[in-house]
Amino acid sequence: MVSISVNLANIAGTEAALGWAGAHTLVADRPAGKAGGKGLGFNGGELLALAIGGCFANDLRYVAHAKGVALGKIELGVTLDLEGEPLIVTGARMAVTCETTDGSDPRPVIEEAKADSTVSNSIIRGFPVTIEAG
Repeated sequence: MVSISVNLANIAGTEAALGWAGAHTLVADRPAGKAGGKGLGFNGGELLALAIGGCFANDLRYVAHAKGVALGKIELGVTLDLEGEPLIVTGARMAVTCETTDGSDPRPVIEEAKADSTVSNSIIRGFPVTIEAG
């Protein structure tokens, strides 16, 4: 089994959190004026949408490299639908624009990336989340 771990800690003087994995960092916060948030970073829903889109963008590159296809412009838009109390994600939609540098049809790359996408496939299948007080 492979594992990925990240860490988060509060940022002194704010109510935001700094998240890191290795040398990479990001800030998580609520929108300005919401529960002490100052809008210093992404909220959880935005991070989830970025995880879906970011993973897929990487998967496009993995598939293209394996197929020997050079990709040019890639654009992704991810929309999450949320409902209920507590608010939960009830669906996600991703629009993909992808071009090959030789003008060939990018759809086979997109379709294979769909089949291989770790984040999207994990969400679709569902997985347990445990939360333990430390």
